[in-house]
Amino acid sequence: MKNEKRFVKYDKKLRLEAYWFQGILQRFPQHFHEYYVIGLVEKSGLRHMCYDNVDYYITAGDVLLFNPRAPHNCEPMDNDLLDLRCLNIKPEIMRQAMLELTGSSELPLFTSPVLRGDERTAALLRELHQMIMQEQEDLAKEEALYFLLEQLVAAGISKMSAATKAPPVQKVTEYLLEHYTDKVTLEELADVAAMNKYSLLRLFTKTEGITPYRYLETIRIGKAKELLGQGLEPAEVALMTGFTDQSHFSKFFKEVIGLTPGQYRTIFRVK
Repeated sequence: MKNEKRFVKYDKKLRLEAYWFQGILQRFPQHFHEYYVIGLVEKSGLRHMCYDNVDYYITAGDVLLFNPRAPHNCEPMDNDLLDLRCLNIKPEIMRQAMLELTGSSELPLFTSPVLRGDERTAALLRELHQMIMQEQEDLAKEEALYFLLEQLVAAGISKMSAATKAPPVQKVTEYLLEHYTDKVTLEELADVAAMNKYSLLRLFTKTEGITPYRYLETIRIGKAKELLGQGLEPAEVALMTGFTDQSHFSKFFKEVIGLTPGQYRTIFRVK
């Protein structure tokens, strides 16, 4: 879109990424993140979201709560533009915060990806997000993070239970994590799972909420983010993470992250 705006900041103190999209019409394909995403829909018409194989409809005022590795997509139901604020919180940061807030180091689980009508949580998220975008360095910013997480705990975060995957799916996910730089085939994955290709494809997609190919591509994007954060060039990162060419890498990166690899890389540059 011609008048869209996309901003991103990395807060070194809190070790959080903050995104601010204004006036976008983007469709986000099925993917997942290795971190928690806490978002606020500030302006939007109705959008359809499939999260962990469940359909939701979101609009302005909704708070979004995504767990790590939970597959999701999102697309507009009309031509209304989207204004969205997001914070990305790595599991290790969340674990430390939970230890200090609750006395337990167990990772939390958001019981629903959409928190509706909670004006207090929305206000706390907006306040913290604005502080990060404005690069404030005072005590208030750290306080705001803990007040936000405390509010989310009060709003219904439950303990994370260990999910038991079917052994073939577990084997395939582990294989994809180990071989994400390789040219992996469905036949190869079927051999790993000791299943025929169609049965594996059906079981994996039903269990994970995402196809093996999309799972692999999403792992690659996560690894690419780490390398871009170290200052590597996008073309080099594309090769290092198993993408066949930089064009495909850049296209999928923006579809999932909402930024080009080059735009994402700039937030880590020393000023």
